[in-house]
Amino acid sequence: MKKASFYIKLSSFFLICFGLLMIYSSSYVWAEYKFNNKFHYLIYQSIFLFGAIIIYKFIKNIDINFFKRKANLFLFVSIVLLVLVTIPGIGVVRNGSRSWFSLGPLGFQPSELSKIVLIIFLSKYLEKYHNKINKVKANLLPVILIVGLIVLLIMLEPDFGSSMIIVLTIVAMLFSSGLKYKFFGILGVIGLVGITIIIIIAPYRMARIISFINPWKDPLGSGYQIIQSLYAIGPGGLFGHGLFSSRQKYFYLPEPQTDFIFAILCEELGFLIAGFIIILFIILFYNIFVISMKESNLFKKFLVIGIGSSLAIQTVMNLSVVVGLVPVTGVTLPFLSYGGSSLVVSILSIGIILNISETKSS
Repeated sequence: MKKASFYIKLSSFFLICFGLLMIYSSSYVWAEYKFNNKFHYLIYQSIFLFGAIIIYKFIKNIDINFFKRKANLFLFVSIVLLVLVTIPGIGVVRNGSRSWFSLGPLGFQPSELSKIVLIIFLSKYLEKYHNKINKVKANLLPVILIVGLIVLLIMLEPDFGSSMIIVLTIVAMLFSSGLKYKFFGILGVIGLVGITIIIIIAPYRMARIISFINPWKDPLGSGYQIIQSLYAIGPGGLFGHGLFSSRQKYFYLPEPQTDFIFAILCEELGFLIAGFIIILFIILFYNIFVISMKESNLFKKFLVIGIGSSLAIQTVMNLSVVVGLVPVTGVTLPFLSYGGSSLVVSILSIGIILNISETKSS
């Protein structure tokens, strides 16, 4: 699996480098306006990157079974953090969601951590019960209840995007475990009912859906971000306006360094470089799943499948939002978007995968 590991390292490295470049390019206008320092976002992302590299070095060399032994503890801590972050005075509100802990000038988002923690826990669970997962009451129901609790806590923030990533990741892991197809139909109905209830109790989500169908119906409200994103992507053409030459980052596209950074990339560097970025993601995900197919240890196999699925789902969801294929979800683009929690968890995830691929299974 050395070849797959090499391509994972190479694609991740280029994605992180492009991320730093585009974070500066997309954010310096806002940064100078808000903080009187055009390097503000680049500096803070670099701080998180430095911390992530330290964690990566540690994770890459640790005994991977440590995660299996501590899976229950990690899950408990993750649930406690998700509860605490919803409490006024403890959790910090940003962009309408109480989903952050303030660490001085930095911030930490526990929902990002919960993604990887839940994958670790479920990998351990599926290794133990993979031959009995179709026994609903004994084995499948506990998984549904635990995932439901995590999703409920994240929805209380509210953070619909992270909830969707978690649910779809768990579905991918259950699919790989040999769960009978009929159960996916049942889970689909439950999910559809849940999404309907979520939309009904929060009218702004219905507004997002309507704006997704026809963003020009409310061009200055719910459809604003999608329209400005398309205004960035379309004029970029094949070669773009040139690096640092975006027009939409001049207070048209809100927070362009986060969810919609790919739109700025398309505008400045064109479809050719945007296509290259997508190819890098494809190389990354393909080699992650090559490792999962070759891994014989079930815990490690499910862990790689879960991590790869989570990163791939998040990437597809973000790109789909940017080009107007799905409603706005607030999901970042792994490795590229500004966001310390997302970057740290993404690099931590790569460290776990490389640990597995470069260590003999036992």
